[in-house]
Amino acid sequence: MAMFRSLVASAQQRQPPGGPAGGDSGLEAQFSCPICLEVYHRPVAIGSCGHTFCGECLQPCLQVPSPLCPLCRLPFDPKKVDKAAHVEKQLSSYKAPCRGCNKKVTLAKMRVHISSCMKVQEQMANCPKFVPVVPTSQPIPSAIPNRSTFTCPYCGARNLDQQELVKHCVDNHRSDPNRVVCPICSAMPWGDPGYRSANFLQHLLHRHKFSYDTFVDYSIDEEAAFQAALALSLSEN
Repeated sequence: MAMFRSLVASAQQRQPPGGPAGGDSGLEAQFSCPICLEVYHRPVAIGSCGHTFCGECLQPCLQVPSPLCPLCRLPFDPKKVDKAAHVEKQLSSYKAPCRGCNKKVTLAKMRVHISSCMKVQEQMANCPKFVPVVPTSQPIPSAIPNRSTFTCPYCGARNLDQQELVKHCVDNHRSDPNRVVCPICSAMPWGDPGYRSANFLQHLLHRHKFSYDTFVDYSIDEEAAFQAALALSLSEN
């Protein structure tokens, strides 16, 4: 898994000597933001995985407690997101043909050019119009449950993701004897909102272990230490 993540993190930055791969035809795609699919505008790079995005496109990800990279889903420190100066330099150095008039334009000016290129505007005007699908007879859910953040079933603390919920309960409620409903299970389509777990902390650790390991990258030794510490704290109470 660590090797796969390393390959994903480096793939976006890998370029052969002498310039970007794919020639002029692939330049615009190679220097496009994975979120808006346009040429980078004020690019920033995530320090931990190296993936690059438009500064404005990444902003929503920085507003959550535990942000994940939109591309590889690895957690990252929002304080370690920096201006991608090397990408900005390349945007000012490389030219690519406009998708409409084929005029070669510096990548840094591609967005401005496309917005005023008559050929591009004609292409957009000739795109197939959106046609709504036939209305369905099935009811549309009026309230879709939040499956990203949860409320502590003991004290009501809100906006905890799965990792934060585990840590919060271990730190604050490990001696609480009350039987509570798992907020993660109850938010799922298959969950039973009326089932109260007799040992909620053990339930969190074992029932939701796979998802927890997906978003928190720690070694086998760290996992074993965590489980041992939790077992000891439970036995003491």
